[in-house]
Amino acid sequence: MNRRMVFYTIGRILNLEAGLLLIPLAVAVCYGEWTGVKAFAISALAALAAGLALCLLLKPKTKVIYAKEGFATATLVWIAVSLFGSLPFMISGEISNFFDAFFETVSGFTTTGASILKDVEAMSRGMLFWRSFTHWIGGMGVLVLMMAIVPTDSGRSIHIMRAEMAGPVVGKLVPKIKETARILYLIYFVLTVVEFVFLLFGGMPVYDSAVYSLGTAGTGGYGIKADSVSSYSPYLQWVIAVFMIIFAINFNLFYFVLLGRFKTALKNAELWCYLGITAAATGIVAFSIYPLYNNFGDSVRHSLFQVSSIMSTTGYSTADFNLWPSLAKGVLFILLFVGGCAGSTAGGLKISRVLIIFKMIQRDIRKMLHPHAVASVRIDGKPVDNSTLHRVSTYFTLYSLLIAATFLLISFEPFDFETNLTAAVTCVNNVGPGFGAVGPMGGYGDYSDFSTFVLSLAMLLGRLEIYPMLLSLDPKIWLKK
Repeated sequence: MNRRMVFYTIGRILNLEAGLLLIPLAVAVCYGEWTGVKAFAISALAALAAGLALCLLLKPKTKVIYAKEGFATATLVWIAVSLFGSLPFMISGEISNFFDAFFETVSGFTTTGASILKDVEAMSRGMLFWRSFTHWIGGMGVLVLMMAIVPTDSGRSIHIMRAEMAGPVVGKLVPKIKETARILYLIYFVLTVVEFVFLLFGGMPVYDSAVYSLGTAGTGGYGIKADSVSSYSPYLQWVIAVFMIIFAINFNLFYFVLLGRFKTALKNAELWCYLGITAAATGIVAFSIYPLYNNFGDSVRHSLFQVSSIMSTTGYSTADFNLWPSLAKGVLFILLFVGGCAGSTAGGLKISRVLIIFKMIQRDIRKMLHPHAVASVRIDGKPVDNSTLHRVSTYFTLYSLLIAATFLLISFEPFDFETNLTAAVTCVNNVGPGFGAVGPMGGYGDYSDFSTFVLSLAMLLGRLEIYPMLLSLDPKIWLKK
């Protein structure tokens, strides 16, 4: 284990976070929020001091890293940025409790969007911007951002990228991993700006447009209003719904489109499965809620918005779906598990894994009927190797166990079964709102410090897809040289 390289990378990330904290500081200056300015300045200096100390004192002899360093780095970086990212909330006094501030920050960076705040509109503009900005930073990955903008001479950065990027398989778009990171972030940035312009065109104020663009791009869901986006016009709701769908698509496909490789992009099975599930779920939910609105257009709009919000794991809402019929709630509950496409900013199990699992079931049924037949799992016309199938099966088992463990650990709380179960499911899947007390008009503020900490860990485990954190807890990888 190249321990010095792990902590050296953490130091560089903290230096980067210190620079990023200057952006909400500038927002606080613009609105004359001097308490916020002080909080962001102190937090930035603290992150910078810690980062420089790690970089200077633990400068590695060699910068070569392997898989174990990648897993350890990803885990410790996400914990570090969440700890330092929670400082502005505590220093300003806007979230004074450490566990609540840590939960809010982890929820931001992991793009979960679950909140302990009971009166979000009482927060300062600078703090609200920082919450949404953490979505944008964490959406594509903190370490991927560093690889995109900070010079690096490590030839094995793919191990870090694979540890942090969501999905069963992560590869390079171009030979150099740094260029891949830059391409991904360029696409990410451009799409964010495009949404910002569309929101401005619909009459949304500049500040609101920036916050909701950042939240949508990162598929996070932090807003600045207690009713999420329900008070905005239907046009603005349509824009956000469409971009939630877009940001949950594999970013590799956008790159193929830019290269003019439309056939490659359009032949992607995961894309069509994702769009098919979205369309089917929208139709069922719209049918179910039509009697509530008695208007076809409103029913489709609310249905598409909520389906795309849950599928993309963003978590915005235009209505309190706690009040919807059981059929609509049942569909949304199933979608809590599914998530978006691999290689997107969305959380959840991922469409690619769902596809592989169903194709494995289909293969096994065929084998039972025809024991001597040669059957393979194929995606996009190509056979999926056995190692990938094994990883997907193992991950699904761990994923199910994590949800069960999280649910049991918070079950002593004085909430009903629906609230605790969906709280566990949404935190592991990085969705945000659930049902019951943690529904779209509720929150996590009444959970105890213990449960808040458990849910924070669940969000981190879900965002990093379990393995990096589990492997980082193994003493063996730290003892090996």
